[in-house]
Parts: sequence; structure tokens; C-alpha cells
Amino acid sequence: MKFLALSLGFVALAAASPTPTVNEVHVEKRASLNDAGTGYASQNGGTTGGAGGTTTTVSTYAQFTAAVAGTAKKVVVVSGAISTAAAQVKVGSNTSIIGKNSGAKLSGFGLIVKNEKNVIIRNIAISKVLAANGDALGVQVATNVWIDHVDLSSDLDHDKDYYDGLIDFTHAADFVTVSNSYIHDHWKASLVGHSDSNSAEDTGHLRITYSNNYWYNINSRTPSLRFGTGHVYNNYFLSVNDGINTRLGAQVLAESNTWSSSKKALYSTDAGYAVSVDNDFGGAEYSALVGTLTSVPYSYSKVGSGNVKSAVVGSAGNTLSF
Repeated sequence: MKFLALSLGFVALAAASPTPTVNEVHVEKRASLNDAGTGYASQNGGTTGGAGGTTTTVSTYAQFTAAVAGTAKKVVVVSGAISTAAAQVKVGSNTSIIGKNSGAKLSGFGLIVKNEKNVIIRNIAISKVLAANGDALGVQVATNVWIDHVDLSSDLDHDKDYYDGLIDFTHAADFVTVSNSYIHDHWKASLVGHSDSNSAEDTGHLRITYSNNYWYNINSRTPSLRFGTGHVYNNYFLSVNDGINTRLGAQVLAESNTWSSSKKALYSTDAGYAVSVDNDFGGAEYSALVGTLTSVPYSYSKVGSGNVKSAVVGSAGNTLSF
């Protein structure tokens, strides 16, 4: 989403949580249309999307836009590639959007979850969404969204404003998880909190988990965070210029991540904070102010920084079949 200032961040208090399992190598479970959200998306009643509702398979833009509208429980299976230059498609509550296999791709248009809840977006590639048409994926004033096994990209061949964000969370979005995803070839990847002046709306919200993702060839925002709480674990960062930026009171817990051939890994501006546990910065800058977020209210498994690359590369992205 477009924003008026460059600073980013997160603010929130950590709840008591289970102790994470450490050094268990991640093994992808068999994909099911009824899988439920993990991380922060497992909180606030959980994220089940359209499980238990109707299932529709679509292969055209018109079919897709019609199928994802409304709040009735529904699973929308995308078969093949759909390409058109258009504004973001609004996704209704209680919806699962599932790519049938690695051939499920959206090009030229993105998705927005706004004033909705309980949405799953899974196993889809989204690319080349022009800035005039919004972010590839946007979540605003929405709760309980699980984004899993997506492949998000554009290119760096144009000006940084030719495309907008790849995956942005703004206007008090809450209880969101981005997992097992390949986020690559882009100027400004993932923004949390769109403006320095939006603390009244955002504070106490913007609880986001980023787990088991592969970030490659990105200039900035991997992610960049204002006014909320970020849990970033089991991520592999390759050729990233500007890494995790915690700002304006943000609290970040970064665990079991690895950076290679990158410049900044984890840093603060405008009084953002972070706790670092078992991260391999690979020589990249680590200059975050020490925060207070040491636990989260859900169970999770850390693979260990030495195992992240092998656990994530090749698995992240739209690599599932249904």
C-alpha cells in the first residue's frame, strides 16, 4: 500500500506462550483443503477459511472474481494461470483460495482482504501487479488471515514505484500469518503499518507471524514494521539490501533466521525494538534496540539457523498439490 512516510514499526505486549520446539527439521505435511492457520492466525478463534463450505474450481478472471465474493463459507480452487491488468480483487470472509498445483498463477492483479475475517490464501503465485492496481496482497482492517505457500514477485528493472508492495498489512490488520512463501525480485516487499501518524488505529493490533519463508533479491521491507508485534522465525534471506526494520515502538521476536549476501539484517529506527535468538546474520548489520518480546501465545518449531536454508529453499512458494 502507498504510504506517506518511510518509517515502519510494531507495538504490543507479548502474552505468555508455550516453549517452542528447537532444532526439529521442518517436514511439509500433506496439503489438505481443510488445513487451518498457524502462528498468529491460529489465535482469536483460529483461521479455517472456507472449510466445510462449497468448493468451486475456477480458471478465468470472471469466474475467480465471482467465486471469492461474499461471506458464505467457500473453497475456491484456482486451476492454471489467470492474467489480466486490473485492480485488486476483494476477497470475502470465510474464504479459502487454493492453487490446485504449481501452475496456479495470477498475473497483473492482486488480492485485498479488507473489512473481512477468516481468509486463507494458499499455493498461489502472484506477479507483476502495477502500482496503479495496488499491492499483490493487501490486508486492511481484517482479522485472521493465513497466507501460505505463495510465490510473490515483480522485478527490479523499473523505478521503485512502478510496482507497489508485495504483501502489506495496514489499518489494524490483526492475527495474520505468512508462512512457507517465496518473496522475491522486488523493491519494497512487505510493509506493516502504513503511516507514522496512524498509531491510534494500529496500536494493539498488527500481530503478524512470518515463518519458513524465502526472501530473495529484495531492496527493502523484509519486513518493515510499525505499531504492532512481529514474530519472524525460520526465514532465509538471500541478497537482501534492507532487512527487518523495526520502528516506532515495534516489538519483534526474530529467531532461527539466516542472511546471506545481504547488507542490513535486523535494525531499529525511531525506537523500534527486537529480541534476537539464534540468528545467523552472515556479516549483515544487526543494530536493533533490545526489546521485550520474548514469547508468543502459540506453539511452533524452530529448525535452527544452521538448517534454515535447506528447510526453506525448494519448499517455500507454490509447491503443493491438491
